[in-house]
Amino acid sequence: MPAPPIIRKHKRLSLWLGALFLVCFPAGPAQAETLIRIGGSTTVLPVVTRAAEVFRAAHPELRLTVKAGGSGVGVQGTGTGRLDIGMVSRELTPEEQNRFRDQDLRLWVIGRDAVACVVSSPVYEAGVTALSRGQIRAIYDGSLRNWKEVGGPDRPILVIDKERHRGTRQVFMKYVYGDPLARAPGAHLVTGSNNEEQAKVGRSRAAIGMLSFAWVNPRVRALALRDQGRLIRPTPANVANGSYPIARNLNLLTRGRPRGAVAAFIEFLLGPEGQRLVREAGYLPVRPEEGSHLTRKLPSPH
Repeated sequence: MPAPPIIRKHKRLSLWLGALFLVCFPAGPAQAETLIRIGGSTTVLPVVTRAAEVFRAAHPELRLTVKAGGSGVGVQGTGTGRLDIGMVSRELTPEEQNRFRDQDLRLWVIGRDAVACVVSSPVYEAGVTALSRGQIRAIYDGSLRNWKEVGGPDRPILVIDKERHRGTRQVFMKYVYGDPLARAPGAHLVTGSNNEEQAKVGRSRAAIGMLSFAWVNPRVRALALRDQGRLIRPTPANVANGSYPIARNLNLLTRGRPRGAVAAFIEFLLGPEGQRLVREAGYLPVRPEEGSHLTRKLPSPH
């Protein structure tokens, strides 16, 4: 079934995300408390944080904690039982599936996203508006070092990488190298969250990096991909029709089929109001009527 189009990204996303690492929504002191522990991907974080606020307003007996840290943190925390819900913006690796093969981990798809190769706006405005996969690989290898080599300004390239457990990086590196855990010997900086990398690219006059499309702004520009004479842009339409190759599901991860308050929260995110929050954060919503089918029990590793 084709995915619906992405709605325009939320323009104020980066303003409130800023220094967010832990958000708690406490229950009232006179009420019995049910705790839902959520953590992981900073890409999924804005949606889940806002959803937790709205959901808790209707369920004051709940306390929800939402922590960042990356997709790897979401998988590890869910697999070990330290989290009730993991936020994961990639597929699980074979190693993760093997490590938690007895935990019945399940992914619940709440949206879709594009990962963009981004550059500082001065680079884009000087003429670098598209790169091929080979050119991106050469930049991250360190064999292509100056923007003038790809038609840009005579300026050394500031290559920004991400921590290896980050879902955004793994999706990007799988496209560039065919290996989600590929090393990038040409990198000068290693960042963590999308918010951190957005700030580094935006403050530079010569940077390249990788970001969720929702973090693109006037100072951080998304490049088109040059592929066999075609230019494929990370637009909502191209993600929806499948032509843009660096796209991924945005997932919630649970151990087994969720029950009680955890199940109710996931159903909320898959319902009309939750899907509206997905759109407002700049992502592609899944159709509400598909919600009960958007779970995938992970296969047992061979």
